[in-house]
Amino acid sequence: MAILLPLSGPNAQIGQSLLEAAQMALFDLAGDRFELLPRDTKGTPNGAADAARQAVSEGARLILGPLFAADVAAVRPIAQNANVEVLAFTNDWTQAGNGTYVMGFVPGDQVNRVVGFAKSRGVTRYVALAPRNAYGDAVVTALQNTTRQLGGQVAQVERYDPAVTDLSLPAKQVTQAGVQPQAVMLAEGGPRAQGLANALAANGVNPQQVRLLGTGLWDDPTLGQEPALNGAWFAAPAPQTRADFEQRFEQTYGHKPPRIATLSYDATAIAAVLTKMNAAAPFDRTALTNPSGFEGMDGLFRLRPNGQVERALAVLEVAPNGARVLDPAPSSFELLGQ
Repeated sequence: MAILLPLSGPNAQIGQSLLEAAQMALFDLAGDRFELLPRDTKGTPNGAADAARQAVSEGARLILGPLFAADVAAVRPIAQNANVEVLAFTNDWTQAGNGTYVMGFVPGDQVNRVVGFAKSRGVTRYVALAPRNAYGDAVVTALQNTTRQLGGQVAQVERYDPAVTDLSLPAKQVTQAGVQPQAVMLAEGGPRAQGLANALAANGVNPQQVRLLGTGLWDDPTLGQEPALNGAWFAAPAPQTRADFEQRFEQTYGHKPPRIATLSYDATAIAAVLTKMNAAAPFDRTALTNPSGFEGMDGLFRLRPNGQVERALAVLEVAPNGARVLDPAPSSFELLGQ
């Protein structure tokens, strides 16, 4: 098995951490028949393509990585021609399909999960506030699809320039439209989510009456430093298993892992487990897309035939000292009715 990472260039530190996470998974789970071939993409599409060709020529039966969407796009045709599956670390869902699986965190499942929970608490009327970019498109589409399935309504969709610096402008688009939502979905994370929440509150959206909803971009312990976000809901992987992984990683390597290190661990763990189960054909698509899924450092997940990764997520509530779990992640996909 090959793992393609930026082991040189400006992103070498991230690449090295992802390699260390893969090595942790090898130590935890791999048998004697398992060999990991690290190959340097140099953080460029040409470097990724060269690394993929080298891996295929050396007999790799599965490719883990690469990290960046452009690098994945360069690797896909090479892997396809060699009939080798790819577990990519990008979060660009448009790279999924034809034997490439996108392991990164994508907004669709997150929106579905938090809106389903909100519906169980009586929320049916939504407003979407999203930047005009691919991420905003994905959040708005998921919100519209989920509310349609659950019997809710997206009463208003407000889009704005992702480069806007005055966040009171998109906030006013919501408050001046005259719609009375029960919840507002924000397709932003970090300081911009904090700024939007503050601007909404300053323009008359009462967070005690209108629930703010977000995506996995809110998986950030500092978010609750903005009072207007306290009590907001979002869906993300349950935090406890990842916390244990991060503690072990730091004890082993002497530094904290990047957030996406779990993707490398989980991809390597899948390969190790499947090799033990069926050494003759461990990475065929039937095995990879087992509908029961796999238990990873970010909880239960499964690879879908279309290349998307579906995750069993928890619903969390933003609080001043970090998010708290409101609704635990399901322990099986059967509990999700799927």
